[in-house]
Amino acid sequence: MIKERSQAIAPVRITEIVAAPLFGDSPPGGWSNEITPSDSIHTLIAVHTDAGITGYGSVFTDGRLTESAVAQLAPLLLGENALEPERVSEKLHQNSFWFGRGGTLTHAISGIDIALWDILGKATGLPVCMLVGGRHREKVQPYCSVLMEEPGEMAAVIARYREQGFRAFKIGWGPFGRRDDPRRDEAIVAAALTELPEGGKLFVDAGASDAYWPNGLKWALRTADMLAEHGVGWFEEPLVPDALEDFVTLRKASRLPIAGGEVMTRRQSFLPYLVRGAFDIVQPDVTKVGGLSEQRRIMHMAQDFGVRYVGHGWNTALGLAADLQLATAQPNVDLVEYIGGSAYVDGLLADPFQLDADGMLAIPDTPGLGVTLDPEKVARYSPQAGRLFSQTK
Repeated sequence: MIKERSQAIAPVRITEIVAAPLFGDSPPGGWSNEITPSDSIHTLIAVHTDAGITGYGSVFTDGRLTESAVAQLAPLLLGENALEPERVSEKLHQNSFWFGRGGTLTHAISGIDIALWDILGKATGLPVCMLVGGRHREKVQPYCSVLMEEPGEMAAVIARYREQGFRAFKIGWGPFGRRDDPRRDEAIVAAALTELPEGGKLFVDAGASDAYWPNGLKWALRTADMLAEHGVGWFEEPLVPDALEDFVTLRKASRLPIAGGEVMTRRQSFLPYLVRGAFDIVQPDVTKVGGLSEQRRIMHMAQDFGVRYVGHGWNTALGLAADLQLATAQPNVDLVEYIGGSAYVDGLLADPFQLDADGMLAIPDTPGLGVTLDPEKVARYSPQAGRLFSQTK
């Protein structure tokens, strides 16, 4: 008889955490206080280890805030075993309540957690999906996420990305709901619909987490009815994020699915919305919510409540890579968000994402997140790029 001998993987100790702000080509967000290309709203994270393995993650936060958060968290991280992402990330959450739970620190922990899962995958030779649930599918449909425009321009934007191979689209923010003009809102949606490919999908994001969102429940009820008449797939962020009771009322009355949750952090914030039936579709953002560790808990929790999960992905190539891994780790995840025309999605990887002939994205099956940053490309957008790829300690 041949005896099998199990051999534990030796600890992989964290030696350094690097935050590299991205700026220079930040895409507009449609916010009332608009983003400029020179603004930093996304930050890349590198976690270096004594085994020579580096993991990478992404944070949806101004780079200066992320750098401060990393400095605050570093004493809790250095020397820890990078092969225990859930334990290490929970340690960060538990020891940072007093410094702003749910804010910049939680966003920074998100990027660190993604990087730790990347390390665990690289150390074991497995894609992250195999570590967090398995592999239910080989590819998934991306929906191209673009800003609302005036009707004529809206049609042209959809046509442009349709020609690039996208078959599903989300339009949001911009002028929608901000002009007190329901006819204009409907004209924007109707224009987008004219350029969909055969069998194409359209989703609408009001963007009510913008500063001083002007509309309330009655606007959302009326607009949901209009969108349902046009066959829109879901209505996202139609109310300010904290309006739990209004979300419950809207979801019960609406003929189309109601989606939300992109600005919420940690699983505890989502629980009241799931218990009360506020969402048909829950949309945590892996670069804000607490990383892959929290995202997958919310994903499983949503499944238990019969709520659909579609991750919010208005971030970077690393955020999209994390979403792809989760999209195959659970049944019935059929969409991922893909920002149209973002340099931080299309211009950071050695091998950029490519749609197939059916408008689908292949889910990487190589170790970790399954993608590789290109140092020269990253250097175009971050002066800290060098430190992402080489240890200084």
